[in-house]
Amino acid sequence: MATLVLGTVGRALLGPVGGAIGALIGNRVDHAVLGSPGRQGPRLAELSVQTSTYGTQMPAIFGTMRVAGPVIWATDLIEARGTTGGGKGRPGTESYSYSANFAVALSGRAIRRVGRIWADGRLLRGAAGDFKVATGFRLHPGTEDQAVDPLIASVEGPRASAFRGIAYAVFEGLALAEFGNRIPQLTFEVEADAGPLSCEAIAQSLSPGVRPGNGGTMVAGFAASGGSVRAVLAMLADMSGGQWVAEGDGLRLSVPPGEAAARMIRDEGMAAQGAGRRGQRAIAADASLPASVTIAHYDPARDYQIGMQRASCPGGVRDERRDLAAALDATTARTMAQDRLARLAAERVRRTVTLGPDALAIAPGTVVAIDGEPGRWRVIEAAWEAMAVRLTCVPIGHAGPIQPASPGRIARDDDRAVGATRLIAFELPPLDDQPLAGPRLSVVAAGGPGWRQAGLSYSLDDGASWIALGGTAMPGLIGRLVSAVPGGGAALLDRRGALVVALAGDLADADTAAIDAGGNLAWLGGELLQFERAEPLGDGHWRLTRLRRGLRGTEAMIGGAKPGDPFVLIDAASMRLVDLPPTMVGRTVRVLAHGVGDGIDGVQTLAAVTGQSVRPPAPVHWRCMRGADGRVTIGWTRRSRIGWRWIDRVDAPLGEEAERYRLTIGAREEEVSVPGWIGTAPDGTRVTVRQIGTWAESPPLIGIIGGEME
Repeated sequence: MATLVLGTVGRALLGPVGGAIGALIGNRVDHAVLGSPGRQGPRLAELSVQTSTYGTQMPAIFGTMRVAGPVIWATDLIEARGTTGGGKGRPGTESYSYSANFAVALSGRAIRRVGRIWADGRLLRGAAGDFKVATGFRLHPGTEDQAVDPLIASVEGPRASAFRGIAYAVFEGLALAEFGNRIPQLTFEVEADAGPLSCEAIAQSLSPGVRPGNGGTMVAGFAASGGSVRAVLAMLADMSGGQWVAEGDGLRLSVPPGEAAARMIRDEGMAAQGAGRRGQRAIAADASLPASVTIAHYDPARDYQIGMQRASCPGGVRDERRDLAAALDATTARTMAQDRLARLAAERVRRTVTLGPDALAIAPGTVVAIDGEPGRWRVIEAAWEAMAVRLTCVPIGHAGPIQPASPGRIARDDDRAVGATRLIAFELPPLDDQPLAGPRLSVVAAGGPGWRQAGLSYSLDDGASWIALGGTAMPGLIGRLVSAVPGGGAALLDRRGALVVALAGDLADADTAAIDAGGNLAWLGGELLQFERAEPLGDGHWRLTRLRRGLRGTEAMIGGAKPGDPFVLIDAASMRLVDLPPTMVGRTVRVLAHGVGDGIDGVQTLAAVTGQSVRPPAPVHWRCMRGADGRVTIGWTRRSRIGWRWIDRVDAPLGEEAERYRLTIGAREEEVSVPGWIGTAPDGTRVTVRQIGTWAESPPLIGIIGGEME
């Protein structure tokens, strides 16, 4: 700062008078060369936008702030691959999930701790230090002797940097599935100092030349950055409604009204030509005032997001906005805006005073009393001209009353601990018209209020080896059966039956159009069903009525579920699909979920592969008659695992490579290629008919010769 430099040189050459003259000249140089100091301070965007640009300035954090620092180190993303979907003649879809290792710089000075962390605006780490997504995390506080991070050392070897003097955080294996398989925009609640700080205390930390004064405004946090230390000091003075005053070889923050008048001055009328010209008074027009002052700041009540407070007055023609890289409460910010309006209104008056050489010690920022003028005045400019000192002064206004202000509403994530994953894997009949090339499992996962996602793997050899499936889909709606009232079967709408289920979530009614489109589809104990009415009973219990039972060939499972059996609402967005080889029919698959709250071993479940997803439904409509020749004619109707909507109203598509049936007639077994058989057998003989599918046989149709179906 030229004022300090030239003042020091002047004192060294000419003593105190020379120091005063040098300070006056330096003040003129500061304004002419450096311009307005307030325009070089830190901007709000610097703290809220995460970048990795080389040379990005690192702010020094004071108090508590929410910052988004630059990425200073990263490896390539770590890829995990899984396969989902597929069908007959169609390959499965390979899905990829990623995790990341990287480091983010947080502060250019040492910090105490990091509190909450947000990723893309959502809470990633709670106030208790618990992460909502799987990751490793280490904090390096920015000391001058901090060690190299072990992960960075393992990757970079001898060239690894410890980033001493810079506080930074390292993420190891951050799961990216929730963020679109990319590194999210991260912001951190950084605590550098305990408790609020005064603007003066911050200035003393930044510059050894700052002397103790009256403290200035208290802030919860501040981020020091910008073009120069001078720019930051100017912002701190402006926030306090004061000005820096030269004191000895340093600076002191002068903040009225606590600043007492140092001396009484009298206008001596010393002009450049020696004539007795008195000082002048000038008053700027009302139009020179802003119509409003808006203070943009970081508000602790808004999770340190940007807040706005505005004060206005009539008569102005422009709006003034000031971006402060400081954490302030709403009331302090509004008071600051009101005080600035009052200060600007008062400073419309300019008083020029001409004094003799004995006034050389009066520096800009000094509070004086002017003989013949009411109130106190602040010197804003001092000049040495023709062996006289010319001071430009403005009156000191009175701060208005403090008026409480509201920070506004904020949509805040619930900071809830992540519980264990609830996992279920089951086999469904095909829900579309694409026949599968092998059995398929549907995996649905959910958890408590803080649960988001977990990584999935499955094993075909009882846990000896595992196949990565990627992350879980959207959280599913998983409940349990509480009780059931028996009703009708699969042929008609069941108006008598009712199911009571318990689950953590909401259900809704569905009209006929929604039911026809597949709405309110659920899986219960191997049965597919739909419900039109969902009546809340309280405490997470729901009564489901107007049921469509045994859908897509699951009629044999009607009534098979027992209280406590799982209930799952079928939603494509919440299911991860696992396509298995045909050889897995009749075996079990072990599925593993590994979420944040699942511990080291994760959560496992076993799923029986019955072939329900690839076998045709059981034939229906048993027919049997004996002819005059004594021969028996048996008939049935084929069904298909696809084409359930029966669009052509003629026949269901075959859905298999060939039409074949296996008949067990008493002790005999035969195979036919049409839905019928003619032969000899006595009345009372039990007949079992199974359709032979491409990958598995259907459930049986059982009838009695000379009788009805069993």
